[in-house]
Amino acid sequence: MRNHQRDILYLHLHASDRFVLSSGFEFYEFALSVPEPLTNLLLLKHKFEDGDFNMNTLLEFVTQENLPQLLKEDVHTYGDFCWIDFEDEIGLDELEGREIADLLYLGHCKSHLVPPFFRKLNNQYVYLAHDDGWFNKIYYRSLDHYFYMLGKLIPFKMDSLKIERTWLGIKKRNEYPDMPVETLMRLSHLMTEGMAISFKHIQQTRNRLEIPIWVLGDFFNMDDMMDRFEENKSQLPDAKIIYQRKTKEWSIVLK
Repeated sequence: MRNHQRDILYLHLHASDRFVLSSGFEFYEFALSVPEPLTNLLLLKHKFEDGDFNMNTLLEFVTQENLPQLLKEDVHTYGDFCWIDFEDEIGLDELEGREIADLLYLGHCKSHLVPPFFRKLNNQYVYLAHDDGWFNKIYYRSLDHYFYMLGKLIPFKMDSLKIERTWLGIKKRNEYPDMPVETLMRLSHLMTEGMAISFKHIQQTRNRLEIPIWVLGDFFNMDDMMDRFEENKSQLPDAKIIYQRKTKEWSIVLK
């Protein structure tokens, strides 16, 4: 059961290794939600046809100036789509064989042999996806960036999925405020267990929106994750994200 509509957001936080397994959001959503604009991207696995070529790594890369072109691509159709950001091409030219081997392993196995944060690249992220939006594994140099990204992503998804309508069923235009990092951090323990936020099960009243969350467990196979979600969705949620319409404030309610 594919999460085609991206209305189920699965998040499994591995804090010690600084990565998050996820399903339900895509590259362009990530790029629009991170704290600072992405810089240059070294493409480890891709089908993008307009990248530049680096002779030292024998890999293609996308400059920050050409990033808008990549953002227009349907990278979901690439199959594997993996990249690591870097500050300057000089850093690519300085990489040694072992470091290049570590990068190739990241793209091929979607896992790390050594912590995947390279001094010569000064990378903030490693983005490893298969059928982008279905299976994503993202490393964060700073987990604060993850919580910041998520605080922008959730309101963005609510608006793009046309969550809120008038009582006549006509779409209302909403600009939800970002969720504060400290609010989202109240869900950290659920994220470490593996949780799903369901935008298609939102409950609405005149005063507030309630977004349910279920703890599903640790999944690498997202088909299995969706099967577990279907089993759990009839139960009471383990937590809710609350949005107050009048005050435009977010809060978390735990079971």
